[in-house]
Amino acid sequence: MGEKKQREKKTKNLTKALAIIAGVLFVILMVVSSMGTGWITGLSGVKPGDVVVLDYTLKDANGNPLVTSDQTLYRQIMASGYDVLPSKQLTITANQSLTHPIYPVQVYTTQSGWANQYGIFAGEYNAIGSGILGMKVDEKKTLPVDNGMPMTQFWSVDQLRERKLNLSDVQVGYVIPLGVSENQEAATENSTATYYVRLGEVTNKTTDGVTIDFAHPIIDVSIVSINKR
Repeated sequence: MGEKKQREKKTKNLTKALAIIAGVLFVILMVVSSMGTGWITGLSGVKPGDVVVLDYTLKDANGNPLVTSDQTLYRQIMASGYDVLPSKQLTITANQSLTHPIYPVQVYTTQSGWANQYGIFAGEYNAIGSGILGMKVDEKKTLPVDNGMPMTQFWSVDQLRERKLNLSDVQVGYVIPLGVSENQEAATENSTATYYVRLGEVTNKTTDGVTIDFAHPIIDVSIVSINKR
């Protein structure tokens, strides 16, 4: 084969290779364009001011789940014979302090469906918002949550009876739904206080009544999406 024909063959092979590469690049560009920009934000971590959607599980001091938006975990717990309150996902602005005392998240009960809202206190919200900084989409983390305020109540025998509970039936570890409000003191004849659901756990029992702890010092979070500011 002459030198001229060899050069022509090499040129044809190179042309074919370039055509194949161009075709592959075109396909890649089409796939990337169909994905939008979400994949880019998923590569970078959470920064202050980002609006973040996350799955979360609130736990008591012993690590027992109380409230969760994780559907897989919810099904596992219910299948094991225990109860946990299902919740919608939590949308939070990273590292931004809450300007009011309570942040409501929708939860489901068999009595009223998704009508109730669970009360997450400002200190808890702020701890979550700062704790997720730097996390990426699908990343999971366990965060300590300190509300910075006393989180216990003592209910006397009479107070239990008002809530249709008998002291003999209430044991340590018993979970009791509470009603918490950010404007209870401001309620008047023309306005009513807004109450949110909160789960409390009986931590001590005497002949006079029970101590209820409604702190949730542990939260598991998983980043679902990050909306960059």
